[in-house]
Amino acid sequence: MSSQELAETDPADTSDAEPETGTSSSVAASSTPESACPVVDSLEQIGSRWRLVVLHELLNGESRFNELKRETDANARTLSRVLDDLQETGFVHRRLEEESPVATYYSLTDKGESLAPVFEEIDDWAHEWLAECSE
Repeated sequence: MSSQELAETDPADTSDAEPETGTSSSVAASSTPESACPVVDSLEQIGSRWRLVVLHELLNGESRFNELKRETDANARTLSRVLDDLQETGFVHRRLEEESPVATYYSLTDKGESLAPVFEEIDDWAHEWLAECSE
């Protein structure tokens, strides 16, 4: 099912199956554990440009904030927001080292590391199908 088909789905189709809770059917439908399309749900968690860039960079190992900023070319505000989001969704672990100098380190969790084969497949696909990667 495409994302356009999901957007066009009539929320009234699922209203009979939902208990009366006083919430709108669209809120109740979005909070159900099963999704009509897991690909769309996955992309909502990792699909932004900056999330993908940070996740890909962290595949190389633990990094400090400034190292990630330099390697990704993200501005500090964007990087901070992305790292917070990835930590909240369980892809990134944050470690604070309070010895002098104080430093914050970021690394992938097991969930984040499980994306390594996905990035490898995307890289293989890009080298095969995108002309600028084949040169």
